[in-house]
Amino acid sequence: MSESTATTSHVTLRCPFCLTLNRVDLGAEGRPICGKCQKPILVDRPVRVEGEDFDKLVSDAEVPVLVDFYADWCGPCKMMAPILDDIAREHTGKLLVAKLDTDRNPDLARRFEIQGIPTLVLFRDGEPVARQTGALPRPAIEEMLSA
Repeated sequence: MSESTATTSHVTLRCPFCLTLNRVDLGAEGRPICGKCQKPILVDRPVRVEGEDFDKLVSDAEVPVLVDFYADWCGPCKMMAPILDDIAREHTGKLLVAKLDTDRNPDLARRFEIQGIPTLVLFRDGEPVARQTGALPRPAIEEMLSA
């Protein structure tokens, strides 16, 4: 593996402004920008993902992807949000934190057998490698990331 290949951290994300899919390098200097509208793609916080982009995101990602299966009305989900914000910021370039609303994406919730929310699923190379359900303290999430 070459030096440049070993240090890349590409993911495919939809621009929240113009909805164009972009392949971005999370490890590059500065914030990635959309190739079409030139607006920033904010990867230092959890990114929202919808059903049609989910498989591409987790399968193409060259970094682990921590997916928060949540719902807007869920109290424990709201309690975990600041922790996930901090983790996304502190692990920028090495991890992508994504949020998937189970009410808007019931097919994915069924596919991953989400029985309760919040549920965190860690994906590496497109495959789930760790999973936790319920509100977790930060140390438990950090331990999950080492799976």
